[in-house]
Amino acid sequence: MAQKGDQLDQETFSCSICLEVLKDPVTIPCGHSYCMKCINNFWDEEEKKLPSCPQCRQTFIPRPELVKNTMLAALVEQMKKTGVQAAPKPLQENICPHHGEVMNMFCRTDQKSICYLCSVEEHKGHDIVSAAAERTERQREMEVSRQQIQQEIQDREKDVKLLQQEVEAINQSADKTVEDSEEIFTELISLLQKRSSEVKQQIRSQQETEVRRVRELEEKLQQEITDLKRRDAEMKQLSDTEDHNQFLHNYHSLSSISESTHSSSISIRPLRYFQDVTAAVSEVRGRLQDILRDTWTNVSLTITDVDVLLPKEPKSRAGFLKYSCEITLDPNTVHKQLLLSEENRKVTLMDKDQSYSDHPDRFTTYFQVLSRESLTGRRYWEVEKKANVVFVAVSYKNISRSGRESAFPFNDKSWSLRCSSDRYEFYYNNIHTSISGPPTSRIGIYLDHRAGVLSFYSVSETTTLLHRVQTTFTQPLHAGVWVGKTVGDSAEFCKLR
Repeated sequence: MAQKGDQLDQETFSCSICLEVLKDPVTIPCGHSYCMKCINNFWDEEEKKLPSCPQCRQTFIPRPELVKNTMLAALVEQMKKTGVQAAPKPLQENICPHHGEVMNMFCRTDQKSICYLCSVEEHKGHDIVSAAAERTERQREMEVSRQQIQQEIQDREKDVKLLQQEVEAINQSADKTVEDSEEIFTELISLLQKRSSEVKQQIRSQQETEVRRVRELEEKLQQEITDLKRRDAEMKQLSDTEDHNQFLHNYHSLSSISESTHSSSISIRPLRYFQDVTAAVSEVRGRLQDILRDTWTNVSLTITDVDVLLPKEPKSRAGFLKYSCEITLDPNTVHKQLLLSEENRKVTLMDKDQSYSDHPDRFTTYFQVLSRESLTGRRYWEVEKKANVVFVAVSYKNISRSGRESAFPFNDKSWSLRCSSDRYEFYYNNIHTSISGPPTSRIGIYLDHRAGVLSFYSVSETTTLLHRVQTTFTQPLHAGVWVGKTVGDSAEFCKLR
């Protein structure tokens, strides 16, 4: 069974003039509601009197212009369909729980809907307008917001279209480049094959020439051997004859053979033959390998340097926080007089050395420390300083650890912002630039490693750019700080997530 406090009786929706359910309900300035016809007739009958409320007798100057109360009309219609006691809870919520009247007024002071009795009791003296007027004002603001949203939608749709066009352009460019590259490499391969064929042909031609020359010489020598063997046989036959006169007669015709008619002119070289050609081709191969090795790096870098969309730097702190990263400080780099705390996110200058072990990465001259994390890509972090002077920096890992060149401001391996209570100075390689900006205890650092952008911001209720660096970073970076010379000075890398 419904509780009595949750029920609405028909009297709530009745006109106090005709005592019937409201027809075309209107609400007059005092908050009471009537049938539009009933209240008009009531005021017409009392034409000589000031228009007043039949219930509370409040008078109105001039006569109010009556407008149909659409909310109350909806309630009445709902009541007619389902019965007032069964009215759904969203409709019941339009009735003041304290006075049982329709909440057709709005308290701007407390930002809540109220009825006319609320306006003269607990909300007396507040900034109160009709619900319709408040809605008109808020709807006007909503329309402005909608226009802004619609403009943003159009802008984003335009950006999406540009991105789609960019994708198409990237694909077309990549496809064309692959095609051109394949054609170039095919030409190179064809050229090498042609040169290989030419070398092979030259070797075979020279091989044929040399073999033919050797064969000709061999044949000549074989003929000479045959002639010599024949003469040797004739000389042996003559030597064996017993007739002295015959021997002497034939001796003179064979005597010329006794002297050698051949003097060897052949010198056998070491077995090199075409090995020099192999050495020459190997030399060409080595040179090509050197060229490919040296130029291939440039080709690879050219490919990876294709950066169609260089992201714009965020314009608000909320935008920067999308790239926020947690920075922790490396205990192996911290100067011994700096105390690490807050999970290695904070350093405080102490009056004596802390119990850190010796390490080659430790800063020994200046009160400095580097982050454990190496930073590439897009990153954002903030440093809260409680010191007269703090240097907020980024640095390569191979920065010196001792001597003047180890200080962030005095080398070409680090970029730093000197933050004091009344001014800022940017340092790089012992050159400093004075910077104006609002004083703050918190500094925001934005890094876009690939784009070569490093920006320092003053962070308070607003985010103000102090200094931006545009350069080329050749190594990963590390965040760093240098705390001033006063004991108790500190700097903390903030948790942003």
